[in-house]
Amino acid sequence: MPDTVSIPPQPADDATALSAEDRRLLDACLAGDDGAWEAFVGRFAGLFAFVASRTAHQRGLSLSATDRDDIMADILLECLRSDAAVMRSFAGRASLATYLTVIARRVTVRALLRNVTRTASPSALSVDSAPGPDEAARIADREHVESLLAGLDGDEARLVRLHHLEQRSYGEISHLTGMPLGSIGPALSRAREKMRQLEQHSQAG
Repeated sequence: MPDTVSIPPQPADDATALSAEDRRLLDACLAGDDGAWEAFVGRFAGLFAFVASRTAHQRGLSLSATDRDDIMADILLECLRSDAAVMRSFAGRASLATYLTVIARRVTVRALLRNVTRTASPSALSVDSAPGPDEAARIADREHVESLLAGLDGDEARLVRLHHLEQRSYGEISHLTGMPLGSIGPALSRAREKMRQLEQHSQAG
């Protein structure tokens, strides 16, 4: 069963917190309007990045740019999961940013717990330490990732290679592939999930 994030309680003491702009953006995203998702990502990507970094810092961890982007992708995927159930459940009794902050924090904590207990993964979290051991671990992880890429289709494999192996930013990937910026995170998350399933299958065999 895939991990899910429960819908957070929404305080009722700020009935006017949801701005008309955010309501329009939310409605446009749920309706699938052209450009709405890209606008959503542009509006809240900075918030998600801050929440991910801050939550990690509070737990004594330091995220690399790649790890932060991975968590941001997980947050965006959570927003889209099950026909955008999280976004559809937003009742508007707090600001959209406040609601999304709770979602982002829960996704981040889940990702931190998952990654710090994983002995080998395509994207290990970097704990504050000297760079030498971290770099050695990344080289080992690179070989591990390469062994799993054969199970992905061509576009998925290229996306994983660009981001995890070549350390390309989302902006660079968008420029190189022509993918919309807002589509990269969810696509990477789907590819990583497929790689996890492939890894589990190989370990079971």
